[in-house]
Amino acid sequence: MLYIIATPIGNLDDITFRAVDTLKNVDVIFCEDTREALKLLNHLGIKKPLVSYYRENEKYRLKRAIKFLLEGKNIALICDRGTPGVSDPAYLLVREAYRNNIPVTAVPGPSALTAAISVCGLPADRIVFYGFLPRKKGKKRKIIEELKTRKETIIFYESVHRIKETLAFIKDVFPDREMTVCRELTKKFEEIKTGTVSEIYEYYQDKEMKGEFVIILKGVD
Repeated sequence: MLYIIATPIGNLDDITFRAVDTLKNVDVIFCEDTREALKLLNHLGIKKPLVSYYRENEKYRLKRAIKFLLEGKNIALICDRGTPGVSDPAYLLVREAYRNNIPVTAVPGPSALTAAISVCGLPADRIVFYGFLPRKKGKKRKIIEELKTRKETIIFYESVHRIKETLAFIKDVFPDREMTVCRELTKKFEEIKTGTVSEIYEYYQDKEMKGEFVIILKGVD
């Protein structure tokens, strides 16, 4: 059995009882970063073999994971934070497991995406999620330009290193559109900022930037 397990996005107490029980009982844990996984497992008092599984080695590790599963081992897949498959590796392994008639089950829980939607104060009945925008400025600007006519609420993730650049691009295209920016969700310095794109852009200009961000932009009326 392959278990896709959601883990806390910040506050370690957000782990579910079922996730803890599953992590205790699998044979091996495939994880995005073994160091991050150890922090969680040590907090939970769990010791299990760990295998790194991240985007750059995903195809190589995929073969090893399927071999384990075909041998009858139970595997958990976790990412550093949140739910695997949501801007983190998972779908290739899940797809290959199905091709080999290996059962897959979700152990749902924390996700920065759903957490941000729940507190954004914007319509969430129809959304479009873009994950992390491209690093190259030209590709990023092109995607933002293409979103002008979307009626759905638009969501992306962004890193601390590129948040100001991304906000500047969005301001150029949607200066008066409603927006919410969530930073460090569930952590000590959690911040949720709402307003127009221009207001939020100005707010962050003189701020020391830390953490990861979820940007939520209202669709066109």
